Amino acid sequence: MAIREALLVELAMETAATRKVLERLPEDKLDWKPADKSMTMSRLATHLAEMPSWGVHALTMDELDINPPGGEPYQPVELGSVAEILELFDANVAKLLATLESTSDDDFKRPWTLKNAGVEIFTEPKIGVLRGMVMNHSIHHRGQLSVFLRLNGVPLPAIYGPSADEQMTGGSS
Repeated sequence: MAIREALLVELAMETAATRKVLERLPEDKLDWKPADKSMTMSRLATHLAEMPSWGVHALTMDELDINPPGGEPYQPVELGSVAEILELFDANVAKLLATLESTSDDDFKRPWTLKNAGVEIFTEPKIGVLRGMVMNHSIHHRGQLSVFLRLNGVPLPAIYGPSADEQMTGGSS
């Protein structure tokens, strides 16, 4: 089995779970945050919607400078509605899935470098970037967003098993 085939299965499952959490965002609570140092619910959800695009960067580029000397620094996307967040997430997931389809095992082994103002932050194989910086990072933030939702009384979807609010579907319990 090619690396991409295994990743496509896992990515499809994880992005479906993330979308279920994003669908639960309360429109009237997007500016809410649990602490002064925390992101707002909207910012955290938008960050989740952006994450698949980082997978595209990792698979189609050999390096990315988030603050290139003489260039424009990376600016997080600012979105103001649940519909916009879902639209961005769906578009980025579609691009990542399409990019994965054409990625060879050799491509996954090639190094990718993240820089800030020309200074290397890290270099690792593209497979490591996709798994760590994109997929695991997304799972981490999905967990944070689930806590934000719970603190606001929003019922949580079943993800890896039933939640306190929802049973699993499709014959699983």
